[in-house]
Amino acid sequence: MAEYDVLIAGGGPVGASLALALHGSGLVVGLLEPRAPRAAHADPRPIALSHGSRLILERLGVWEPLAPATPIRRIHVSQCGGFGRVELDATEARLPALGYVVDYGRLALTLETALEAAGGCCVIRAAVTGSHADADAAYAQFDAGRGPEQTATRLLAVADGGALSSARVQVHDYRQAAVTARVTCGTPHQNIAYERFTPEGPLALLPMGGMLALVWTTTPDNAQQLCALPEAGFLERLQRVFGSRLGAFSGASARAWFPLALKTADRIAEPRTVALGNAAQTLHPVAGQGFNLGLRDAWELAEAVRGGGRDEIGAAGQIRAYRARRRLDRGGGIWFTDALVRLFSNDIAPLRLARGLGLAALGAVPPARDFVVRRMTFGARG
Repeated sequence: MAEYDVLIAGGGPVGASLALALHGSGLVVGLLEPRAPRAAHADPRPIALSHGSRLILERLGVWEPLAPATPIRRIHVSQCGGFGRVELDATEARLPALGYVVDYGRLALTLETALEAAGGCCVIRAAVTGSHADADAAYAQFDAGRGPEQTATRLLAVADGGALSSARVQVHDYRQAAVTARVTCGTPHQNIAYERFTPEGPLALLPMGGMLALVWTTTPDNAQQLCALPEAGFLERLQRVFGSRLGAFSGASARAWFPLALKTADRIAEPRTVALGNAAQTLHPVAGQGFNLGLRDAWELAEAVRGGGRDEIGAAGQIRAYRARRRLDRGGGIWFTDALVRLFSNDIAPLRLARGLGLAALGAVPPARDFVVRRMTFGARG
């Protein structure tokens, strides 16, 4: 007999959002998370939340506690060394904002605090060490310090990318790395985000409070060099690549870098087990789609679980329906980000010309701009 109706592996923002979405359902929900409470609080990585994600977080009751989140009113897209640009505007799109910027640590802490306050979810401080399933239940193995243990659940929701076997994940190494930092400049950002494509990868500057959150994609070797440079040298390199649209860059926080790869699970749903968030797909940070896609995974899985009877949880019919429902949005998100990286991360002259023409055409055709905005805001099914 299953001890849980739903057992969630991974208590990061996606796993915590799923647990919150199931709160009040009357179901027995458990969560396996190896990190100590508040462990992610100091993580400064910027997260761009779409307006669609804001709507989900409002329904979960965590949007107000997350405040202040810096709104993005406009997005300015350009390419380094080539013509063509486009501006996406929230007012034109009839949205209060195109997105909102927070740091990962505050997002994780807000969701963790809300889950603790809600109660009703059994949290086990342990990582999944293995799993298998039969027709009646999924079985998760873990070690919480008392030796190997196993528990049974009607549905195992894997929201931790490290909890899946590498044999079940396809990996495409972009041979890129992202440098993150906070920077200040001479001109107020006016809630405009910038996405500037360079031959080595996209450079994004996101409004965040009175500063700008930088996500600079480049080669791994260059990323290490950028992190090792003195502040003045780093700012000079940034100025050279970004240009003077925001005036002179005057300060930078501590920098960090991490490698970039596309990771996709072979199957996001199989008997009694569903992968979501980074366990289903880890995306390139271009266009900020990763967490937003994972949050939609969690919301739709919770809707599927709450919409049926207890005996249907994790059953073959529910698994098939969830997989079919997520196919378009997930496939579209993976294709969209991967295509942007492959199309823009090079210095091939014909492609540079085609990119410029494409950006210019996008800027001149309002319905095309509206399509892109809706895709980024609500996903492929928006």
